[in-house]
Amino acid sequence: MTRLTAVFALLLTLTVAAAAQPAGDAPPGATAASFNDGLKAAIERHLGRRYVWGASGMKSFDCSGFVWRVMFENGILVKRTTARKFFQTLPPVPKTVQWNFGTLVFFDDLKHVGIVDSPEAFYHAHVSVGTSRSEMNAFWRRQVYGFRRLPTNP
Repeated sequence: MTRLTAVFALLLTLTVAAAAQPAGDAPPGATAASFNDGLKAAIERHLGRRYVWGASGMKSFDCSGFVWRVMFENGILVKRTTARKFFQTLPPVPKTVQWNFGTLVFFDDLKHVGIVDSPEAFYHAHVSVGTSRSEMNAFWRRQVYGFRRLPTNP
């Protein structure tokens, strides 16, 4: 790891750690329901956009750009990064809440990321479909690598 990469990773970790709260917690002055409403609104605002590698909106997204945009629009300010780096810097999620709305789900050896809607579905930017809600079918379940907690606005 180069010195610059190590510094970037440390800064991203500190930024995310400062913003992270336990799953289900809401920003001060907001309820968990209102925070989730904001997440859902941001997700829905960007559904149906085309996939473009490296894009983070407004007309196109890749998977990590879609997740970053949803976080950004809800006051979660982290550097735009890859699915792998999101996984490495965000806190783990207890198994009891890993399928709750808003949890980040990682696939395919950390090459893809989405946002859990429910145990049956998730949102993501897919190469062939663009931003969409997909069923958590047998194909996707086999690809799950792990889950991470979505930080909330401090």
